[in-house]
Amino acid sequence: MLAVHLDKGRVSMRRVPRPRRPKGYALIRLLTGGICNTDLELQRGYYGFSGTPGHEFAGMVEAADDAKWLGKRVVGEINLNCGACEWCGRDLGRHCPKRTVLGIVRHPGAFREWLTLPERNLHVIPDSISTEAAVFTEPLAAACEILDQAAIPAGARVAVLGDGKLGLLIAQALHARGLCVIQFGRHREKLAISAAAGIDTAMASGKLPTYDWVVDATGSPDGLAQAVQMTRPRGTVILKSTLHGLVGIDTAPVIVNEITLIGSRCGRFEPALELLASGAVRVDRMISDRFPLEQAPRAFARASEPGVLKVLLENSPA
Repeated sequence: MLAVHLDKGRVSMRRVPRPRRPKGYALIRLLTGGICNTDLELQRGYYGFSGTPGHEFAGMVEAADDAKWLGKRVVGEINLNCGACEWCGRDLGRHCPKRTVLGIVRHPGAFREWLTLPERNLHVIPDSISTEAAVFTEPLAAACEILDQAAIPAGARVAVLGDGKLGLLIAQALHARGLCVIQFGRHREKLAISAAAGIDTAMASGKLPTYDWVVDATGSPDGLAQAVQMTRPRGTVILKSTLHGLVGIDTAPVIVNEITLIGSRCGRFEPALELLASGAVRVDRMISDRFPLEQAPRAFARASEPGVLKVLLENSPA
């Protein structure tokens, strides 16, 4: 089968054996995958990664222990946990010390014709959600995780800093849950997507207002420092940018102003699927381009271009 391979910054295609399906796992044929900023960071050297990337996907189950999955369109949670440790017992398997992570840590990713995931990681895609929209489930779940981690009061004003793929999803998710979102970015055409959803937007230039709640989704090494500058004393910064390399920051304002920093990563898929199914979050305008799986090198190059949002990889029918 065909699989995308990343190594030392190079994207290539390889012929590899179809994966063996362990007990309790499903064999899934990729339908559509989405290239995200983490994939681009992996290409740049994040985690010292070498292998098949891809963790945003929608697929079709072709084999499973439980027959209820057969023929179902599914999305899959990306953390493969042990199911037996303290963290798994607290329903926080994404922090399991023995976990592997689809397309990131010791488990080949979704950018291949077939992949495997534990059946317990799977979620059926409702009929009301298109396959392309379903690809956004994983990053939208990461956006929704903010609401699970932080007790943001109803109607609170929240600044979202950044207008990339994740920033746009965060703004829509928080807006859909009744928060007063103001999104700051550097691209009018991207901010227009949030504005069309009824979200207040502004260009991130000059001296910016301050807020009790600020989300850094810039994907930039400078984003955290800017977010701290925008946060009021005793306020909270939620960190959503995953970057390769170190981020330098003056900690004095964090300490003096007693600012809380919250790192935020993966989230539950259920609220993300609900938002997509209800139409409360729209993703169609976030798709910049589509490529066949075999043209992944071109797709990665396209995804790296300035101003580009989501680039999809499509697997040809069996």
